[in-house]
Amino acid sequence: MNKKVAIVAGSKSDIEYVTIVEKYLKELNINFKTFYISAHRNPEEVRKFSQEAKQKGFSIIIALAGYAAHLAGVIASWTSLPVIAVPLPASDLLGLDSLFSMVQMPGGVPVAVMTIGKAGAKNAAYFAKRIFNSFD
Repeated sequence: MNKKVAIVAGSKSDIEYVTIVEKYLKELNINFKTFYISAHRNPEEVRKFSQEAKQKGFSIIIALAGYAAHLAGVIASWTSLPVIAVPLPASDLLGLDSLFSMVQMPGGVPVAVMTIGKAGAKNAAYFAKRIFNSFD
């Protein structure tokens, strides 16, 4: 199994949380590449990325998003790879809106959802490691 993670954030304004995921993936010696793609502003780009991620060598996708937070679910609808979602505290609801958006996936569109914010970003990296460890 190729141990490479795609980190996807809906906006560069999410960089504070993206850098946390990157930091812990580096510490865990996991290869990754970061992308900034919006499910709302660039839906076609998200579809293309999701459908091609496995062919490009990614094994897991970590998706970070705030507000309506459709990114993880949209990605999961277009790929067979595991998707780990990190809800971000971007709105006046402090991430509860994002959390509820991510955990309410319909049957057949699985998304693993971490806690809100910085702890969720860290846990996403550790969860990716556990997924990889399960195949060793």
